[in-house]
Amino acid sequence: MSRLQTRTIKKYESDGFFVINLIATNHNGIPDLLCLKDGFKPIFIEIKEKGDKVSPLQEYIHKQLKKQGFTVIIEKA
Repeated sequence: MSRLQTRTIKKYESDGFFVINLIATNHNGIPDLLCLKDGFKPIFIEIKEKGDKVSPLQEYIHKQLKKQGFTVIIEKA
């Protein structure tokens, strides 16, 4: 796990979210983290280290998640 990912998890957990690292899913391109908290819509977070870019597949998946009403955030180093 990268330092950025660790910092992001700690940040959301300190705000009361339950954070799940989505290591292996049945969908390629799914964001790295899922943050859950009572009274809030689920938040998906894509972690991008310095020099990394969002792939076309990830962009497509992010768009599909947003169509479902979810929040998608891209955290960049």
